[in-house]
Amino acid sequence: MPHLVAVLALDHVMPMDLGIAARVLNEALDPAGERLYSVLTCSLGGAPVRTSEGFRVLPDEDESLLERAGTVVIATQEPGEHLLATGELPADVAAALARIAPGTRIVSLCTSAFLLAAAGLLDGLRATTHWTLCDRLARLFPEVAVDPDILFVDNGRVLTGAGGAAGIDLFLHLVRRDHGTAVANAAARRCVVAPWREGGQAQFIERPVPKEADRSTSATRRWAMDHLAEPLTLQDLARHAHMSERTFTRRFRAEVGTSPLQWLVRSRLDHARHLLESSELTVARIATATGFVDPTVLRRHFHARLGLSPLAYRRSHRPPATATALPVLTHGVGNSPH
Repeated sequence: MPHLVAVLALDHVMPMDLGIAARVLNEALDPAGERLYSVLTCSLGGAPVRTSEGFRVLPDEDESLLERAGTVVIATQEPGEHLLATGELPADVAAALARIAPGTRIVSLCTSAFLLAAAGLLDGLRATTHWTLCDRLARLFPEVAVDPDILFVDNGRVLTGAGGAAGIDLFLHLVRRDHGTAVANAAARRCVVAPWREGGQAQFIERPVPKEADRSTSATRRWAMDHLAEPLTLQDLARHAHMSERTFTRRFRAEVGTSPLQWLVRSRLDHARHLLESSELTVARIATATGFVDPTVLRRHFHARLGLSPLAYRRSHRPPATATALPVLTHGVGNSPH
């Protein structure tokens, strides 16, 4: 039987986000060409739902669907001011979420992370939402570890995604997790999207161009990328930029949106991921080549950021030797978070 996925549409739902789960998951097929997921949409009381774009949708199911689903998706909606001001879950939404069976996988898209946080489902977990709302989510729910620089977070049972097209990345990840890389790549090909997008939300965040172009940190970033295998320190980076450490850190954060050392770790992880996907190097050799030196340190950073080991990442991003490789698209979805 196909895995039942219930998509909950709430008032002022965003139409694009409402349809992402069905669009991606319906393209995940077994060898016989049968769908691996059954995606149904529900609303509170089965009532028509106003969208954020000036029209209504009429789901086929009410919230009782949540009791039967193996995965529940809460689509992006415009969060109410009461929730944003108080962190309190609306009573009707709380009652609906209470119908979800223990162990059911729960996915939030964009603003729906506020609903999961208000329900206590993100306590002690890492989570994300649209980059413009990450600070607000962190302030409102300090028990949630909010990561503004990632497209989605997989905590096992609970997953949270950033805005807009990041939902595509999240659902392809679910297909990959449930059925392997080959099925996920085939689904991505049918949707005409990249099976995996590098980077996170930081690439989409609006930042002003520094006024003093000749005092930018970009040259130092390029230099650091060519020297990732070396034990670079903040002092090394600041010295290359001919700045004090304090000035360099301030300008770096203004341009990139994160600290120099956090950026360095992320760049090393990105390079390690590339080597795991494209080479036969051992984890120890990759740790040395990317500046982590010790494979234990590389494994710790992989688990902290991606939730899996380097070897598990390699297995999930490379098709089995006996499988027929599918063409990999070199272009992804648009760069707008909406």
